[in-house]
Order: sequence, then C-alpha cells, then structure tokens
Amino acid sequence: LDSRLHFSKLTLSDCHMLHTIQPDCLCISIGLYAVKVFHGRHFGRTEVIDNTLNPDFVRKYILDYFFEEKQNLRFDVYDIDSKSPDLGKHDFLGQVHCTLGEIVGSPASRLEKPLGGIPGKKCGTIILSAEELGNCRDYATMQFCANKLDKKDFFGKSDPFMVFYRSNEDGTFTICHKTEVVKSTLNPVWQPFSIPVRALCNGDYERTIKVEVYDWDRDGSHDFIGEFTTSYKELCRGQSQLNVYELIRWDPFFPPQVSLLSFIVEQEHTFLDYIKGGSLSVCWFASLTLTLLVLKGNPSQSTSLHYMNPYQMNAYAMALKAVGEIIQDYDSDKMFPALGFGAKLPPDGRVSHEFPLNGNVENPYCNGMEGILEAYHQSLKTVQLYGPTNFAPVVNHVARYAAAVQDGSQYFVLLIITDGVISDMAQTKEAIVNAAKLPMSIIIVGVGQAEFDAMVELDGDDIRISSRGKLAERDIVQFVPFRDYMDRTGNHVLSMARLAKDVLAEIPDQLISYMKSKTIKPNPVPPAYSPSDDPQTNPV
Repeated sequence: LDSRLHFSKLTLSDCHMLHTIQPDCLCISIGLYAVKVFHGRHFGRTEVIDNTLNPDFVRKYILDYFFEEKQNLRFDVYDIDSKSPDLGKHDFLGQVHCTLGEIVGSPASRLEKPLGGIPGKKCGTIILSAEELGNCRDYATMQFCANKLDKKDFFGKSDPFMVFYRSNEDGTFTICHKTEVVKSTLNPVWQPFSIPVRALCNGDYERTIKVEVYDWDRDGSHDFIGEFTTSYKELCRGQSQLNVYELIRWDPFFPPQVSLLSFIVEQEHTFLDYIKGGSLSVCWFASLTLTLLVLKGNPSQSTSLHYMNPYQMNAYAMALKAVGEIIQDYDSDKMFPALGFGAKLPPDGRVSHEFPLNGNVENPYCNGMEGILEAYHQSLKTVQLYGPTNFAPVVNHVARYAAAVQDGSQYFVLLIITDGVISDMAQTKEAIVNAAKLPMSIIIVGVGQAEFDAMVELDGDDIRISSRGKLAERDIVQFVPFRDYMDRTGNHVLSMARLAKDVLAEIPDQLISYMKSKTIKPNPVPPAYSPSDDPQTNPV
C-alpha cells in the first residue's frame, strides 16, 4: 500500500512546542509550540503559537505510509523564548515516541499519548491525527479472453496467463498485474480482476500498457506466446472490435487474438478507509488478529532451528518479532493468542497440533511481542517437539473464529513459521480453500535450508489453490523463505525489516478484496477532533 498521508492536526496539551532530533526515525517539528519530522532525515517544523498551553497546529506534513513497514516517529516539545533557531537555547518540555502505524491504526486515525522525557514530571499530552490524501481512487475491473493460442505443451495444450506492464517516463516497463493460470486450453477465459488506475497508467490515460501472454511451466521457464499494447483510454471503450488485439509474435500469418470482455471503472475504498472509519473495531483479537504458530526441532542442540543462543535470536524468534511488531500497531490492547503445533504435551505426552504456547488453555493470550517470545521460549522447556506436522488444525482453528465475525468488524492474520515439513497437504489445501471466503489471511515463513516446494504450492500467486475441484475464492496465502532475507553482513534488524515488508505487503489488498466480496463499506469517519471538545482544555 503506497498511500500519501499528512498530519491534519498536531495538538499539544499543557506543553509548548514539538521538535525531534533522532536521526533514524520519522518525526515532526511543532514550534511555542513547534514539531520536527525525521525519517532518516530532518523532515520539518511547525509554526510557533504564542502564549498558550493548548496549541492547535495548522501546518501539515506529507509522509509516505507503508502498512508493511515500521515507520518510527519521535516528537520533542520545546518552549520557544526567542528567535534563535538553536533548540538547545530553549526549554525542553517533553517527548514521545510512536510509529506511523500506531497513529493510522488508532480510532479515527487519532492517537493521544502522554509526553515524557523529564523524570518525575507530568509533561502534558500530544494528539496526532493523520488523513489520507485524496489521490485517484479509481479502480478498473476488467476481464479478458483469448482464441487460438499456441499449443506449447508437448503432451497437452497450453496453460496461459497474462502479464500487464505500465510504461515509465524513461521508456522502461514495470509489471503491475499478473492473471491466474488457466490450465490446459487454447481458448482461455481469465477471471475478472481489479487494479488501481494509478497502478495501470499513473494517471496518464494515453500511456502505453503492454500485455504479454505466456504458457506457464512448473519450473518457471514460461513460454512466450505473444504480446500487444493498449492504453487506459482504449480500454475504457469496453467490449468492442476496438478492444480485440492480435498478439505480436514471430508468426504473423495466423496470430491468436485477445479480447476485452468487460471494463468497469469505479471508486474504491482504501485500506485506510476501513481503519479510520472503525470498520476494524477492537473485538476479540482486535483490529488485525495475529495468531502465531511455531514448529518442531530439538532446542537443546545448537544445530536446531529452535536453539536459544544467548547472544542472538533464532530464526523463529526473528520471524515472530519482524511481523508481530508491525501488526501490533493496529491492536489496542496488544494481547495476542499464540499457539504451537507438533509437540507432546505434559503430563501425559499427548500429541497436539493446536496448543497454547503459554500453557493456559483458558487464556492463550500473550502481552505483546515480548510476551509471545517469552511464552515461546518457556514452551520449548516444557513440551517435547514431535511430528507429524499438520497445518490443517491451526488453519481451521482460526477459521472458526473468522467464520463467526463476517461483518467486516474484524480481520484475522495467521502467521505460520515452519521448517518446510507438512504431513497433511490435502487437508491443508481444503482448509485454505474454505478459509478464502472468510475475513482471514495466512502468512507462511519458511526457516532453515529445506526445500519448500509444498509451501510454494500453498501460495496462490501463480495458480490459485484448489481442493476437490473447488477453487479458492481469494488468494489469502503468502509464503516466503526467511533465508532469502538474511543480510550478508549479519544485520538481523535489516533482515527482519526486509522479511516484514514482503510478507505483509499483500495484507491490505487481501483485506480489501474480502470487504469488496461481501460489499462491506467502511464506517463513516468520526468528526474531526477540536480542542474545544476536550473538557480539560483551559487556554492560557
């Protein structure tokens, strides 16, 4: 999600001015009263408001917001007594740390936090608001078919799919969409798909759009069938002879054709609309539900993926922390249920595939990421990790809760961390197909050096997962191997940031796809905050 945000209001109670000087974080500068914003650099400073303890700042700052990244903010407050730009010559009144996700994830995208930084003194409160800029929200929903494609498979027909590219200013092309694969046909009809107009043409309706057609191969060496070019302006004409395209290829005599079957443009609600409107209210697991699962190995041996090195986190802990620290910004109470599977439990040694990591069946919730990591480490001391490894029980476990709340008030994210082994592939496929119609997403992180062919099969990026002839309604699974994100210099912070960015990038679109499938609209945004609404506000 690449949305532009700006702070609509930075309100300070019982203090004077905001400023920040931490070089590795996003920040804002409010001046009697002032704020600075840093995101690896100094971003800006607000105006100074004279003679008040309750300033309402007017100046706004535009920031890039990414759901999948942890964007740190720090606000320092100063009382400005002179025209000197040197903040060291002014009175420090307090500071606060937060993330951009905390602001966005708060009700109405309004975060109120106490200022600190001065031992033994109450420094007042800061109120931060964010709103999404009104960029183009048009989405284009279209459907294509093709006739007389090449027969590329020696023992069959073809397994065609389409790849769409947006042209750039420098003449290069950037991929913006890939359709599903239609198996064994020369006359495919692809499913309708939706794409933001800005992603398709960047607002230039006459910009070239290139479309390539391929025959899918399991080993990734897809065979090129042909290509054509069009534009958003041409596609807007809808189904007609003007939108029947001959594929350009090496055989110009009998070119296959691709036809536009339908083209509809409508304004779409964004991920932030649902967050800000309170459609994702704090219930059960809260705004975004995070259920964490860990697998097997012998934690007492240094060769184990679960080995608890006193000097650094193992791969399981790093994956938990990387994903959880971002998602918890969208949860008000930071209480998460954490489950384990594939272990013999005390005292009778029964094998379980959905047990609470904290050992409390009645209350499997852990307090924040630190609580989850503590429960994980304690469970390794009390349970005997044991196979087989079954995914279906935990997928069905989360699906039962998701099935009970399909009104858009909650969305569930299931994180599975695995060494690549799976013993119930057929049952897991069936569980995922059933879960695809629920408000739920599944993230799978593979740790270790094993082959992850089974995990790749569960990820529906190329071919939508199916079970017993039933196709999943949505692609809800994202798989990545953690080894692909390990920094060569051993920088684990960088490794975790890269991992989180990739595995969480699809969550906003998956959430929107569910809301759209159920025609659920975001709630109206609550009224904007005004200092006059606060009964404790007494301007000086």
